[in-house]
Amino acid sequence: MKLVTEVSCLRPERPLGLDEPVCLLGSCFSDEMARKFSDAGFRVLANPFGTLYNPASIAAAVARLDDPVPFREEDCVPLGAGDGRTGSFFHHTSFARSTAAEFLNAANACLAQATGEWERCGAVILTLGTARVWRALERPGRPVVANCLKRPAREFAHELLSVEECTRLLRGIVETHPQKRFILTVSPIRHLGEGAHVNSVSKATLHLALEGVLPLDNAGYFPAYEILTDELRDYRFYAEDLVHPSPTAVQIVWERFRDSFIAPADLARILENEKAARAAKHRPIR
Repeated sequence: MKLVTEVSCLRPERPLGLDEPVCLLGSCFSDEMARKFSDAGFRVLANPFGTLYNPASIAAAVARLDDPVPFREEDCVPLGAGDGRTGSFFHHTSFARSTAAEFLNAANACLAQATGEWERCGAVILTLGTARVWRALERPGRPVVANCLKRPAREFAHELLSVEECTRLLRGIVETHPQKRFILTVSPIRHLGEGAHVNSVSKATLHLALEGVLPLDNAGYFPAYEILTDELRDYRFYAEDLVHPSPTAVQIVWERFRDSFIAPADLARILENEKAARAAKHRPIR
């Protein structure tokens, strides 16, 4: 008797090797997986501009890594809600600093380091969170922002990217980097700020967009969304907010990825690295 709906993961023809640098870009689920990759012993480049949620922001990040034009004063944006710090619409709020000069120093230092790592990465994992975007109305061209930086809602236009637009953005990333292998996935984390139906439409848009990308030779798919929502399908696998996956769920998804996408010859070394990482994090009781 089966008690769960098992989700299969197709093993790629060329699995990832432990000596291959990996880049992870996308939602906060991407951050969770990046920590797992690091514990396993991989060299990891993870969200060098902070957490990114939509295909447009991910595409902009890749373009900046390809052509690392330094951030300038005009890119700086004061955070709202009386925060007092400075960031940019290109970055997550975790990059915000007390002054514009401090922000630019940190952002450009990270960009310079990330550019070199990006060039070395042979594998790229893109985790898509939502197809809904915010556009800065007061900026030239009304660009999609990576984060609204607590600014007033009246400064933005909110819209759903079309399937065609998401496909165009994602194909553009994959097709312009034929030397890299891309693994695409949809984040299982729900965006419920506008309701469950809006979240479902957004996730469906991302899934449909991927159908136009996966036929490319250097693109593959990992079913993180399906594993959590179809196979695990129980609130015991969610955190207290009932939206984010629990540590147990993250571990299960990581193990499914590890067993499907990583070279079996490296498994013993990975298990030893993970054991050492757990030991390093352990704090003895005093």
